[in-house]
Amino acid sequence: MKPWTMMETSQTPADGGAVSLHRRGKEYSIRIDGQELMNSRRHGSEEELARLACQAVADRADCRVLIGGLGMGYTLAAALKHLDSTGTAVVVELIPAVVRWNQNYIGHLADKPLEDERAAVIQGDVAQTIQKSRQAFDAILLDVDNGPEGLTQKENDRLYQPEGLEDARKALRPGGVLAVWSAAKDSSFSKRLKAAGFQVDVHKVRAHLGKGSRHFIWIAKKK
Repeated sequence: MKPWTMMETSQTPADGGAVSLHRRGKEYSIRIDGQELMNSRRHGSEEELARLACQAVADRADCRVLIGGLGMGYTLAAALKHLDSTGTAVVVELIPAVVRWNQNYIGHLADKPLEDERAAVIQGDVAQTIQKSRQAFDAILLDVDNGPEGLTQKENDRLYQPEGLEDARKALRPGGVLAVWSAAKDSSFSKRLKAAGFQVDVHKVRAHLGKGSRHFIWIAKKK
């Protein structure tokens, strides 16, 4: 088997941790301090995150979707597939290098969703973007960590705690959806969502095209 080659490394803006892009043949990997955050061979559950969230609100005119984390572009690409010509998908990405890698190296993996005129990218902190928003989005998709706790930066913990969930509820339009991806089940997070005023469904999905490890997606509808 071919060895991995590190293509680029950069620092995360918040705590200076190392984020790196790796390649092995046609396969790519993005890692945080050596821990794999995403792999181009496994993206089915990210696409399901977008499908489940966007289908719940796709009938709305001028639908606005906020996506936390660009990653390899799979979530954005899937969201765009489920939005009509009036829809907008706004991606908030904390790490500038991840945007650059999508533009220069890995955009082809998800068929270059950044080139879609319905897509927009904000370089910044998704928690801060949500906190500043009021009834601005029909859906908020969070795929910035490996689950409902901060991984890329500890400040992300706020996203999944009561105060962060209240921010998300206020940022959503009536009947809007908060969708959260996780590598593992977390029953305590379901309880926090319900306490924050959401109607909650948890979906178990495969990592890639009906096979591979199982991941979890919370679809939380604002009451």
